[in-house]
Amino acid sequence: MAENDARGRRLQGSALAPDSAATTVRVRDGELILTDGPFTETKEMIVGFDLLECADLDEAIEVARAHPMAREGRLELRPFMDL
Repeated sequence: MAENDARGRRLQGSALAPDSAATTVRVRDGELILTDGPFTETKEMIVGFDLLECADLDEAIEVARAHPMAREGRLELRPFMDL
C-alpha cells in the first residue's frame, strides 16, 4: 500500500530477511556461481534493485542468471521477511 508524506510518495517497501538468508548470483565465463549467506562487505553499496515475483529460489536464480549485472557484478537474492 502506498503512503504519502511531505517529501513524496512511498511506492513499495518491506523488511528484508537477514543477510544469512541471501543467495548471491554471479556469472563468469558462462559459469553460474552461487554463494549462500552474506557476501556484501560494508565498503560495498547497493546501487539498485529489482523486485522479482518467483515461485521459489530456483526460479529466482534462473531469472537473476540472465540479468546483465550477473556478468558484470553480482546480484544478491533475498526474500522479504515474514512479519
